Amino acid sequence: MICPNCQHKNSDRAKFCEECATRLVRKCSGCGESLSPSSKFCPECGSPAGAAQAPAPQPAPAQTAPGPTSRIPKHLAEKILSSRSAVEGERKFVTVLFADLKGSMEAIADRDPEDAQRILDPLVNLMMEAVHDYEGTVSHLLGDGLMAIFGAPVAHEDHAVRACYAALRIQEKAARLAGEFLRTLGTELSVRVGVNSGDVVVRSVGTDLSMDY
Repeated sequence: MICPNCQHKNSDRAKFCEECATRLVRKCSGCGESLSPSSKFCPECGSPAGAAQAPAPQPAPAQTAPGPTSRIPKHLAEKILSSRSAVEGERKFVTVLFADLKGSMEAIADRDPEDAQRILDPLVNLMMEAVHDYEGTVSHLLGDGLMAIFGAPVAHEDHAVRACYAALRIQEKAARLAGEFLRTLGTELSVRVGVNSGDVVVRSVGTDLSMDY
């Protein structure tokens, strides 16, 4: 039987797809009655079971916009998973980085929300890449920037240095978009980055790798 979900060809006796575990139910093409695996004819209308069809695939659930934890590189996610159980409730000395686009509200005030997002997303994505390059984790995403933490949950003794290098890389990456911003918004691209170190306590750890400090 062909799986309606992944189109895998299963054996006639299969009740669930051997590839994706979707439940396989034979239905009569004439009346829609469910058929047993051994049925040769439909018990409801008498149609040959050979004409039975699998149920139509169900529509996929609506996709939501990806959050910061869904974009963590694989190697960094593995490090977070390995240390997650040990950090909850722990006091740690970390460095926090905050970056955003200066004057973004004025620049996009008269634009459609989708158009504004299309303009700002490339900049925010570049900021995230710079943070991940130095194994920082993005704790909050803003419309025009982000907040990231270095030194937790992945411990680094040089977390302050890493944050500073990430800040420089954000400025470097943002410079690549300067021409596009000037053409699209008619304004200079100016990114603000602040860095500060201090103590935090990990209050909770989510199943999606997110953490609350």
